[in-house]
Amino acid sequence: MQIKFIFGILFFCVSCSSYNKVVKGDNYAQKFETANSLYEEGEFLRSIVLYEQIYQHAPKTGEGELAYYRLGQSYYNSEDYYMAAYYLSSYVQRFPYSSKNEDVMFMAALCNVNNSPLPSLDQSETNEAINSIQMFVDRYPDTKYMDSCNQIIDRLRFKLETKDYTHVTLYSKTERYRAAVASAVIFLENYPGSTYTEEVFYLMVKNSYYLTINSIESKKSQRIEDTYERLRNFVAVFNDSKYRKELETYVNRLETNK
Repeated sequence: MQIKFIFGILFFCVSCSSYNKVVKGDNYAQKFETANSLYEEGEFLRSIVLYEQIYQHAPKTGEGELAYYRLGQSYYNSEDYYMAAYYLSSYVQRFPYSSKNEDVMFMAALCNVNNSPLPSLDQSETNEAINSIQMFVDRYPDTKYMDSCNQIIDRLRFKLETKDYTHVTLYSKTERYRAAVASAVIFLENYPGSTYTEEVFYLMVKNSYYLTINSIESKKSQRIEDTYERLRNFVAVFNDSKYRKELETYVNRLETNK
């Protein structure tokens, strides 16, 4: 076991020494061969150094084009999606007639998708991801990736939907009644077929009630009517809802206190 470990260390040292000689050397054919071997072995970070040298040395050659393409692929496979997006997007600009461009553009869009954060975080990058996928579809309307694009956009939009849903629930939990009602109204307008629709509708009516009873007298009359109207709309859509009895109790209290 110890002998194998020692041999492993020696092999690693020899390999690093050989790699460093190639990196520091001027033999670009050897650099290209070594970079390709490392790439095929999944040693993407080490291949990046050599591919950058190869492209800088001969940017308009076939080797230079492949090197630039594999720079984007290597960063992508290393999960450095910001650098991958840069190289993949730049590849299309530098080699506009490449047969790889559809695949490269799709991968560049996927970089933005992979950078999309959890729903609890700021969703600016999720919007960017949706835009990048849509731009790809606009450019390649007959793309072989159409089904994947549709699924990705649906998933990203659901993330935005979940983010907006959490706004409604947070305002409700923190008793910010006006904000809860307003965010619920916007949510229902933006996501008419949402899986969260019933609960958001319920929260809208509930917070409408609490907003009403905490209002100054000059605003109560209109807010009572608004609450009635919201409950009627809720019942029309969700007649058998588990929330109906609770909401009707709130409205009955308003009637009593008129």
